[in-house]
Amino acid sequence: MSILTALTVAAALASGVAGDGWQAGVARVEITPAEPMWLAGYAARDHEAQGGALHPLWVKALAIQDAAGTRALIITSDVLGFPKPVSDNIFDRLLASTGLDRARIILNSSHTHSGPVIDGSLLCIYPLDSAGLEKVRRYTPVLVDKVVSAGEAAFKDMVPVRLESANGVTRFAVNRRNNKEAEIETTYNLNGPVDHAVPVLRVSKEDGQPLAILFGYACHNTTLCEYEWCGDYAGFAQEDLEKTYPGTTALFFQGCGGNQNPLPRRTVSRARQYGAELAAAVEAAIAEPMTPLEPVLKTARTEVELFLETPPDRDGLVKITETDNEYNRRAAAEMIAQLDAGQPLRTSYMYPVEVWNLGGLPIVALAGEIVVDYAIHAKNILGPRTFVMGYSNILVSYIPTAAIIREGGYEGGGAQLMYGMPNKWREDIEPRIVETIKTTAKQAGL
Repeated sequence: MSILTALTVAAALASGVAGDGWQAGVARVEITPAEPMWLAGYAARDHEAQGGALHPLWVKALAIQDAAGTRALIITSDVLGFPKPVSDNIFDRLLASTGLDRARIILNSSHTHSGPVIDGSLLCIYPLDSAGLEKVRRYTPVLVDKVVSAGEAAFKDMVPVRLESANGVTRFAVNRRNNKEAEIETTYNLNGPVDHAVPVLRVSKEDGQPLAILFGYACHNTTLCEYEWCGDYAGFAQEDLEKTYPGTTALFFQGCGGNQNPLPRRTVSRARQYGAELAAAVEAAIAEPMTPLEPVLKTARTEVELFLETPPDRDGLVKITETDNEYNRRAAAEMIAQLDAGQPLRTSYMYPVEVWNLGGLPIVALAGEIVVDYAIHAKNILGPRTFVMGYSNILVSYIPTAAIIREGGYEGGGAQLMYGMPNKWREDIEPRIVETIKTTAKQAGL
C-alpha cells in the first residue's frame, strides 16, 4: 500500500460517512500469555504464574461514530497499565491506521494485579532473572499488536445504535488510606472519600438488543494476590454481564481508584462476589430509565506540566541503595546509572487530560494511579452524571492530592521511586489538574 493510499484509508476511518444517528462497533482479542511469566502489581510474589487462568484476559474495543461522521475509540484491557513508550507505540499505530488522534482514543487499563508484566512498567519491583525478563520483552510487542488489531477491528462492522447512560451504585470499595484492612471486619464507621457510582453506557442495536455495555468503578483490582491469570472482580463482572446479555460485549473501565481497595479481599470467592455485585449494579441501572445521548461527539485533550520536588543528589540516591527496601534500592541504582551517564533526573512530567462530550455526557479520562478525590473534583465541575476514568492512556505513577502529599505514605510519595520519579510531586499538582479539567471540558463544549 502506498503512503498516499494509507493516508486516504486513515482519513476515511477517522471521519466516517454522516448518518442520522450513532453508529458503533465492537471487537475483542484474548491477551492471556501463552507461557508462564511474571504477574504484575505485587512486589511480594516470588515466582511466575502457575495453574493457568481463572478466566481469559482480554483487550476490548468500542468504536463510536456520531451523526456528522466524527469517530472515536475506547479500548479497555486486563492489564496493570501501559507505560508511556508502549502507549505511544499504540497511539502512533492507531493514528496511522485509523486517522484518530489521541484526543479521540481512550486507552484504559483495569489495573488487575493478576495480569502479565509489561516491558518498561515497574520492572524494579519484580525479581526477574534474564529468562523472565526475556519473556516480558517477548510478550509486550505481541500485546501491542493485539491492542491495535482490536481497535482497528472495532471499526469494520459498525451498525446503527442508540446510546444511553446511567449511574448505578455498589459499595465494596473502601478508602485504604483511612481504614485498616486488618480491622475491616470489625470496622463499622468507614472513613475517607469514596466514589461508589457505577457509570453505565448501553449501546443498543436497532432491535433493542445491547451491542455493548461499557461500565466502570473506582477501586483497585486487587482482590486476588495468587498466581493465576485473572481480571479480578472486573473480569468476573464482565463474564456475568455477557451471560446475562448473550451476544453483548461488556467492557470495564477503571475509575479513580488509586486509594481504594476491595475490602475484605484475598480470596477467589470474594472476587466472584464483588464481580457479581458490580454486574448487579449495572443490570439495575439498565433496568431503570436511562438518559438517551444525542448523536454529537466532541473531544479535547490537554497536557499540563506537573512538577516534582527537587530530586536527590547522587549521595542521596546512594543512601537509598543502602536501605532495606529492595525495589527502591534497584530504582535508586538505575537513577545513579542515569546520573553517571550524564543524564539529569526528571523534574516534571507532561500529564494528559482528556475530555469527551458524548451527546451531552461528560467523560473525563485521567492518567496514572489517580486517587478518588479527582473523580469528586470532576463531578463537582461537570455534574454527578460524569464518567471519570483513571488509569487511562499512560501509567505515570500515583497521582495524589495536596493533602495526601502532606500526609505522606505510599500514595503520597512512597511509591514514586518505583515509577522512576526521583521525588514526590509538588503540592500544586492538584490545582493544576483540576484547572486543566475545567479548560479541557470547555474545549469539548461542556
